[in-house]
Amino acid sequence: MSMVGNLRKAVRLGRRNRSRVDLSHPARSPLGSSVVNCVVYREGIRQPVTDTVEEAVRQVRGRGHDFVWLGLHEPSETEFAEVADIFGLHPLAVEDAVLAHQRPKLESYGDVLFAVFKTVTYVEHEQLTATSEVVDTGEIMVFAGRDFVITVRHGRHGSLGPLREDLEARPEQLAKGPSAVLHAIADHVVDDYLTVTDAVQDDIDEVESEVFSPQGNQTADAGRMYQLKRELLELKRAVVPLARPLETLSTKPLRTVDPEIRAYFRDVADHLARVTEQITGFVALLDSILQAHLAQVAVAQNEDARKITAWAAIIAVPTMVTGMYGMNFDHMPELRWTFGYPLALGVIAVACFLLHRGFKRNGWL
Repeated sequence: MSMVGNLRKAVRLGRRNRSRVDLSHPARSPLGSSVVNCVVYREGIRQPVTDTVEEAVRQVRGRGHDFVWLGLHEPSETEFAEVADIFGLHPLAVEDAVLAHQRPKLESYGDVLFAVFKTVTYVEHEQLTATSEVVDTGEIMVFAGRDFVITVRHGRHGSLGPLREDLEARPEQLAKGPSAVLHAIADHVVDDYLTVTDAVQDDIDEVESEVFSPQGNQTADAGRMYQLKRELLELKRAVVPLARPLETLSTKPLRTVDPEIRAYFRDVADHLARVTEQITGFVALLDSILQAHLAQVAVAQNEDARKITAWAAIIAVPTMVTGMYGMNFDHMPELRWTFGYPLALGVIAVACFLLHRGFKRNGWL
């Protein structure tokens, strides 16, 4: 892999290590271990930690610039049922949030927006094989109301701790309410898409270099190409459906979305369009690489077949001569001629030499 590819890998490892650090402090809540954090924000400023989610909700009710951000990780049906009761969430959205495995989408239930984002991460590997996992996916569900944001995360990655810290460092942005959090999550998810596509490009470059190397038909492995294409299709399923929700958030007036935030969603939509174009190009390029590899294999097989045919034609000459005379007489040809046997060997040698020279000249040998 090139030096640029190694630098990209080092940056990705650094980002991964950073994403594991969550310095936020979860509120003490009877909802169980699924609660990652529960924080009240007043005019963009983080307030002291509350004892329970119910107390946090009581603090923000009736205050125009307050909202609570509740973070959950893979809650059970029972745990999330309590959350749904506290915030008055729609049963259909609750079912999607608990079961997961949803397509990226945006749904409106009165004053509450329910958004689903597919998170992706690049799986580091020493060498791409026919069974390598390249892209790992997860999900983040977001409930955004007038005075609350609920994030439900599924999967081993996609921690929102660093994102929360970045937002808290910009209270003027966080003061715009739940829609600012929704935008930050969308922007964070799409930025991860860009990181993953850059990493996948390194794998594609590596496969392409092998295919078009002098020994490409021997070192290249079609199984690796098919595996990489499958991973690209998984990435495409996570990225492409998000275009319509972002279009809705950036163009249509929604009561939950601050008008100033709408322009930020347009920027995220532009980044997503770039990712989509990259993935489409990767799929087309990988198809071309695979076709080139199959063509190389066909050419190699054709060359092997020509070599075999040429040698078979050369061997046919002594086979024919020896088969005709049997090579069992005292003198050949025409029985007892003294110089017959040497003549037969000479004819065989000259004929084989001429055939070999002809095939060599024509590129068959």
